Amino acid sequence: MSKNNNFDIQSAFCVLCGRTDDCPEKYGEKRTYVEYNLTVHYYCLLMSSGIWQRGEEGEGVDGFLITDIRKEVNRAAKLKCNICKKKGASIGCVAPKCKRSYHFPCGVQKECIFQFMEDFRSYCWEHKPVQKFPDKESRGTSQCTICLDLVEQLPIYTVLKSPCCKNAWFHRECLQYQALSAGIFFFRCTVCNNKDKFQKEMLRMGIHIPEKDASWELEENAYQELLQCYQHCDVKRCLCKKGRDYNEPDSKWEIKRCQCCGSRGTHLACSSMKSWEQNWECMECRSIFAKSGNYSKQKKRSLATSEKTDGTTCWLEEPSPKCPRQSRESQRDFLLQSPKIMCQNNLSPCSHLELPASNRVTMSLSPLMSNGNWSLRKKHLRKQRREVSNILKELKLQVNTKTTRLNINAENIWNSALKGFRQRNFSATNTIEIKFTNCKTRSKADTSPASKHCFFQLLMLHLQNSSLFEGSSAKNLSLDFQAVKENLYFEAGKMIAVSLVHGGPSPGFFSKTLFNCLVYGPENVKPALEDVADDDVAQTIKMIKYADSLSSLQSTIHDCYEFLAAAGCLRPITALCDKNMLVNDILIHHVIKRITSPLESFRQGLKTLGVLEKMQMHPDAFSSILCHKPERLSAETICDLFAIHSSSDVNKVEGADFWMSYLQDVESGESVVTLEDILFFVTGSFSIPPVGFDPEPTIKFLHIVYPVRNRLLHCLELPITETYEQFKNKMEFTIRNTLRVERE
Repeated sequence: MSKNNNFDIQSAFCVLCGRTDDCPEKYGEKRTYVEYNLTVHYYCLLMSSGIWQRGEEGEGVDGFLITDIRKEVNRAAKLKCNICKKKGASIGCVAPKCKRSYHFPCGVQKECIFQFMEDFRSYCWEHKPVQKFPDKESRGTSQCTICLDLVEQLPIYTVLKSPCCKNAWFHRECLQYQALSAGIFFFRCTVCNNKDKFQKEMLRMGIHIPEKDASWELEENAYQELLQCYQHCDVKRCLCKKGRDYNEPDSKWEIKRCQCCGSRGTHLACSSMKSWEQNWECMECRSIFAKSGNYSKQKKRSLATSEKTDGTTCWLEEPSPKCPRQSRESQRDFLLQSPKIMCQNNLSPCSHLELPASNRVTMSLSPLMSNGNWSLRKKHLRKQRREVSNILKELKLQVNTKTTRLNINAENIWNSALKGFRQRNFSATNTIEIKFTNCKTRSKADTSPASKHCFFQLLMLHLQNSSLFEGSSAKNLSLDFQAVKENLYFEAGKMIAVSLVHGGPSPGFFSKTLFNCLVYGPENVKPALEDVADDDVAQTIKMIKYADSLSSLQSTIHDCYEFLAAAGCLRPITALCDKNMLVNDILIHHVIKRITSPLESFRQGLKTLGVLEKMQMHPDAFSSILCHKPERLSAETICDLFAIHSSSDVNKVEGADFWMSYLQDVESGESVVTLEDILFFVTGSFSIPPVGFDPEPTIKFLHIVYPVRNRLLHCLELPITETYEQFKNKMEFTIRNTLRVERE
């Protein structure tokens, strides 16, 4: 803007506070309007008590009319600032009976609170809102997660605590700079990524969050370098005659980048790799893994190591050891065997899952025990599962009738689920509808409850086999740096919480150690050797634990000195009994301390819909579904599940007798179908979800030829027959052929 009439813009005084300071971070943008002979700080204008926006957005100063600004200046000229004792105090404390007035810069200096929301309230130093801390909460110092400098854990003006994370503290100045840079769309907790709760608290405590896009999104060509892929062979001896920069896709001279850093590469032939899908790490990354103790010989497939661009790679899966890797053209994203999913006109969008027999048994069997103990244990588990069902039904009351539809690609279950959960309009309190899509053909708009059962079942299987978890059957969290960077542990926890409340299956694969860390806190958990999934680390611990002499113990420690030093577990060994404390230190480091960041993110995700809070209130009940697979279906379970309805002209007793007899035949193996087939035929689910079915399954006995199901209502209509053999034949014919058609 031109400088007319010798108007000095740089030294112009703000008409409201009377200062020449030009500090956008503190006072907002300083704006000068030469034609009106007017200079004003943006924050001084926003917070002034006697003015409001009466104009359109483009009128005056952001909707504040020039005439109104001059009236406010005249009003403030009569008020004396209670801080600097000068006239022009345009801001007043909104507390009842408080008559203090002050300039905006004076209020900032005196640590007043200005709320940049709703009515733009201001509070003086005596009536300002403060954050409340429990008396039992320990005081000390922690690290500001923005500037990484130390911050005192005290309820003072210059320090703010995250409302969503227990140990997240910030400098007020750091938070304000972060908010101005990130804007309302990207400003969130730097630890757990919470947005709504975090922003609400920061606005209450006087942090200004501008309604704009993030500064890094506004830079032109800011991410141009990300479009460039590293194409160079860095191995010591390159075998390619055409040079280290030569790259021929789909051949042995294709360059594979390091799955960890992506800044080193190798030709497939130069590193003796037979397939592009094989993992490869550069020497620098291998040395880092070795020093950190994560030096397993057989690493899981990394979450985001795929460098393909065809959109078919799933980040979280690892193929079954029995399934050979498929070619790049036909590679699929399902774990284990890809289940066949199809849409039908009148049945359900998701057909019978063809899981391998071994997997179906794993899903339904609990750990083997002696008959007597198992009988008591089973009764106890049933009681706990009834309790957790009631708790989840209570949580489900939060779910409203507003629907959120997720378009799920059955061949890329993880990526499509992640995209759906991260979409802007997704809310865990909305009713979820699942629409299965196919990359080759358009899907039919079938969103029955069976689709939701199928989706959550596939998602839980996916998570169980993903690189977020490690272990055989009872799993702990693993340390995946890429997953931490992309906040995938939070998303996994959120997905599990949503599955439990919305009628999906429970994971059932948590180890007792992981569950206890979530419920009681990692500081109160003592891990065991069985929690160590890394064979090399487990072997090291065993050598130390079973050392039978001081010399052999010292020799073992000498051999793994680098590992112990990296883990921070080195301690003086003067007696053989010192090995017990050393073993305990290693276990705590490897199982708990090493995954502190993933665990905290996972805990924050499980807070969705209040699930983690209920876990902590009812640990025994939730342990029955999170640490144990669903109970294998029995004739008694199915019989209790279905409520029998009958019309007045039906012999209810006869129909019920045939139904119960048939269930007993199926349980004893005298049928071509299984109890799981019957449940899936009616509900679209292989197991009973922890929250139960909604609506509850029912049976009607009618004068019809063959059984008829209604998956929307979970209703099974059964024919009335003269003999049991006729009833059994009709049941098996209908169920077997329906499931066969769905598979095909």
